[in-house]
Formats: sequence, C-alpha cells, structure tokens
Amino acid sequence: MKFGWFLPTAGDGKYVGVAPEREPSLDYLVQVAQTAETAGFEFVLIPTGGACLDAWVVGSAVMSHTKTLRPLVAIRPGLVTPVLAARMGAALDQLSGGRAMMNVVTGSSVRDLEELGDPLAHAHDERYVRASEYMEVMKRSWTQSTGLNLTEFAGSGSKSVTSGSTGPSAEAFSEAPSEYNGQYYNFKGPVGMPETVQKPHPPFYLGGSSPIAKRVAVEHADTFLMWGEPHDWIQEQIEEIEVIREQVKEETGQDRQLRYGMRAQVLIRDTEEEAWAAAWEIISKVPPEAIEKAKAAFAETDATNQRRQNELRELSEKQQFVVGPNLWTGLSVVRSGGAILIVGTAEQVAERLMEYGDLGVTTFILSGYPHLEEAEIFGKTVMPIIREKWKTRQKRQSITAN
Repeated sequence: MKFGWFLPTAGDGKYVGVAPEREPSLDYLVQVAQTAETAGFEFVLIPTGGACLDAWVVGSAVMSHTKTLRPLVAIRPGLVTPVLAARMGAALDQLSGGRAMMNVVTGSSVRDLEELGDPLAHAHDERYVRASEYMEVMKRSWTQSTGLNLTEFAGSGSKSVTSGSTGPSAEAFSEAPSEYNGQYYNFKGPVGMPETVQKPHPPFYLGGSSPIAKRVAVEHADTFLMWGEPHDWIQEQIEEIEVIREQVKEETGQDRQLRYGMRAQVLIRDTEEEAWAAAWEIISKVPPEAIEKAKAAFAETDATNQRRQNELRELSEKQQFVVGPNLWTGLSVVRSGGAILIVGTAEQVAERLMEYGDLGVTTFILSGYPHLEEAEIFGKTVMPIIREKWKTRQKRQSITAN
C-alpha cells in the first residue's frame, strides 16, 4: 500500500466553509510536508485551482525541503503545451532525485477553466481526448530527450503517426517514432530537455468516473484515482475499468498494469464518540448561505465524479450523512472533490482502509483538518496498524496461493 497526504495550498484550519485560519505560507506548507514525511507518507498531492497556489511552484519548494517525500503535481492539459510541461516535469524529477509525479486534472470547476481561458471549458469528453494526446506527447518528450545539449538547429527524423479517437493509434506505440500528429497536439522529436531520473518517465495519476476518463486512464495512467465513496460504489468502479482494460487489451494487444487509488479525508480520535463529535465540529461554523452557494455551484459541474459526490450527499442527508460504518459525507455540504470522511478510532479507520485494499485500492491520498496535526496523528496511530495488517494479509495470500 502507498500513502500520500494533501498539501493545503488554499489555506488550512480546523473548520471548512469559512476563511482559513492559517495562510498557505512557504513556512507552513513546508512544515506540513515535513510532518507528512516523518509520519510515513510517501508523497503529497499538490492541488490546482483558482483558490490554490501554483502546483509547480509549490512542488519545487516542497522537494527542496524534504528528503524522500514525492511531489504529486497537478497539471492542466491545454493550459501549458505538453512539451513545456514535460520539460518542467523533467527538471523537477532531476532536481528532486527522481521524486516527481504528475496528476492530470482535466476539469474540476468549469468556472475556473473559463477564467483560465480554456477553449474546452464546456466540452467534457473533448478534454479527455486532449488529455490523452497531452500525456502521449509528454511521454514521447521524456523518452526521446537528448539532454540539454540539443540546439534549435539539430535535425530529427520524419516518421509520422496519427492519433485515434481517444488517444494514439496502435502505430503510435511503435518504438521511438520521431513525429506524432494528433487532433490537438503535434510532436516532432527528439527534443532537448533534462533527462528524467525515473525510467521510462515519471508516473501519471488520472481521475474521473466517466467512461472516457476510465478509457484514457487505462491507456496512459499509472494510477487511476477515485474520490472516496462507499465500498460497493468503489467496487463497481473498479469492475467497470477492468472491463475497459480487457477491451483495450483486445484492441491493442497491450495489457497495461494499473494501480487503483482513492482520495479521502480521515479523522482519528481515542474513542469513536470523540471522533464523531470532532467531525461535526469541522462544519459547525458553515453559514447557511455558504451551503446554498456550494450546492448551486456543485449542480453546475460537468464532472461525473462530482455528480456522484452530489448524489451521495443527497442520499445520506436524512441519515446524518452516514453512508456506512465510519463513513461520513458531511464535509461535502461545502467541500468539492473527495469529501468522504473516514471517522473513528485508529483501529476502525485502519480496518475501513483495509477493506478498500481488499477491493484492489492500493494507493490512498488522505487529508484532515487541520492538515498539520492530522498528518501526525495518522502517522502515529493508524500507519503502524495498517502496515502490520497489510503485511499479515499479504503473507496469508502468499501461503494460500502456494
């Protein structure tokens, strides 16, 4: 199992739905990152959006103040050219000693995409087609890098390939083609940039619950990232993507391995009663008008995963937002994204995470309010339990298999 933490680049505090108590200063973000590293987290997710500090800048700062923690940088296809994004990623990978990771964000807030001038702000499926080409060009840029010694006058080959409907055609995967022509991007290699430390390139994370999102993840991502949902909903999503994996395998002959990840909130206390009280405290200062404003904004989304979060909140509202043992959607009244909160004692939270692990989820990106204290609590209380439980289950499965 891999565990990542969330870096609160929009500010932090004990409450949601109100102004943050702690500004996202360099000192504070570094403190959260270093605490997460000490707690045993392998990486930090650095988000993107109008309320967040730039992910690339923060990722560079974090890697320079940590030793093993990996920055998972959110990138937005269409806003920066893929070759330039690859150069930035390669620089981050080289300077961090091979720690860079990329989280491809195709949508989230339509309003934010409009502000950024994205011509596909209202074209959900087209954004994923573009993202597919974007990742393909980034991969080609990395694998066909000639290092920093290439000049603008250096020549290149002329072999050409053309993309398919949601990504490169089968021919696009032939060995080291120098040219690629897609609907949104063209690529003519080789290109001059720092070589990545990681081979063949830094890993991609990609999320989304629509069929086209899952298809693109199967074709390009190393980890398919889901927002937290009840166990049966997650199982259904994994089953759907496994069907798509088989389809892609039949079409292309490629059987790409894919990890499953989940984004969730956690809250651990000595007793379950204390944990539930602390959970309700997080939303205790949210004004009614903020809830109505958030509900209206959530309703405008074209993101399938956000629509699922909306549905989950509405289904659970009459049950005090409880959707399963130790699973609570109360944060989603004002928080977008992966808002499900796993609430309870260390043993209970560890067991719920293990249940997701049994379904096939092996990467977790977690967070809690405030992020500094909750990272430390998770590291001291849950991390040792879950490591031991996972080791025991792996041994048991190995014995059974033999």
